Amino acid sequence: MSSEKSIILFDGVCNLCNASIDFILRRDKKDRFLVGALQEAPGQALLSKYQVAPTYLDSLVLVEKGKVYFRSTAALKISRRLHGLWPLFYPLILLPAFLRDPVYDWIGRNRYRWFGKKNTCRIPTEEEKSKFLTADQINF
Repeated sequence: MSSEKSIILFDGVCNLCNASIDFILRRDKKDRFLVGALQEAPGQALLSKYQVAPTYLDSLVLVEKGKVYFRSTAALKISRRLHGLWPLFYPLILLPAFLRDPVYDWIGRNRYRWFGKKNTCRIPTEEEKSKFLTADQINF
C-alpha cells in the first residue's frame, strides 16, 4: 500500500457516497488520496487487513498512516487535506465523536432513500483510474 497516500473506502453503489468521492477527487489538488469501493476486491482486502467486517457499509472508511477511521472522524480528517476552505471544518474534531456521529449516522441510515443507489459499483473514468485503489497497492 502506498504509505504516503491515505485511502478512502466508500459504498460504491450509494449515490451520495459517489457524489462525495467526486467532491473529494476534485479538491484533492495534492494527490493525497486513493479511493475504492467497500464492496470490491481491493476494498475488501483492505478491510480484512485491518480486521473490519467485510459486510461493513455503515460509513466511509479512511486508512491513514496505518490507522483506520470511521464516520465523522474520517470525514473531518479528509476535509483537513482538501483544497479550499474545507480544512476549516477540521477543528470540529475536538467535539467528542458521540456528539458528531449521530448526525452522520442519521444521514447514513437514510442515504439510499434520499439519494438512491446504483445496481453496481462505480467504474472509474479513464482520468480517475490512477486515483482508484488496486489490489497490487495493498501489501500484507
